[in-house]
Amino acid sequence: MKIEGKVALVTGAASGIGEAVACELARRGVNAIALVDRGENTAEVARKINARAARPVAEALVGDVTDPVFRSNVFKQMRDKHGVVNICVPAAGITRDGLAVKVDKDTGRAVVYSQDLFQKVTDVNLIAPIFWALETVATITEERHRCGLGQWAPPEEKLWGTVVFIGSVSSQGNKGQIAYAASKAGLEGAAATLMKEAIYHGVRCCVIHPGFTDTPMVRALGDEFIKKNILPFTQLRRLIRPDEIADAICFLIANSAVSGELWADAGWHPSA
Repeated sequence: MKIEGKVALVTGAASGIGEAVACELARRGVNAIALVDRGENTAEVARKINARAARPVAEALVGDVTDPVFRSNVFKQMRDKHGVVNICVPAAGITRDGLAVKVDKDTGRAVVYSQDLFQKVTDVNLIAPIFWALETVATITEERHRCGLGQWAPPEEKLWGTVVFIGSVSSQGNKGQIAYAASKAGLEGAAATLMKEAIYHGVRCCVIHPGFTDTPMVRALGDEFIKKNILPFTQLRRLIRPDEIADAICFLIANSAVSGELWADAGWHPSA
């Protein structure tokens, strides 16, 4: 699927992988891109992208990605101004790390990971991305119906859309990340199921699993933690650059022969 001329939407677009993806999509010629984020700097990121592209391609839409009303309004606004969203990369994510069960040394009691935190992480990392993807498929389906089209009919018809979920190497399990790992693993099942359904409407769905990437989320772990627990187990011996993940995502979008999951982990091999 050609990226040039399409309408794109990226959540978590004000920093990290989301920002890098938005920049790369603009560079590759999307007609318009919604930068969806709750960050105060979202508008500034849009201004920078527009200045670099020398055209008004990026639009900042600030709100909570877990809010269904906000999500619906974003799709309506983009559809009314630019047409249906063809490319969706729901990249917003959070971590709230902690051991699943740990013992309080003073009392001897076991402390279980907070259910509220687990819910918050899965709301942002799993449920929200799925419903941004579903909204993408729904708006394309409605547009196809308006055009009098039913089941997608290749090779006469080109693809109408692509969704790329942001998984993680943590989906295979990672100490201290019970909620984060569960949320990222859940995206695999969602993508596999949605791909079987959404292709009926001409929409592909896939997952990229980045390794540890140089983002604010990873940097928050601290330099000492990164040096001790991440870099020694990464073949490249460095954090992945966000632009490297953005390039891989654009590869998934543009190359329709690639389906399922892509691991962009820089040779990550965690210790037992």
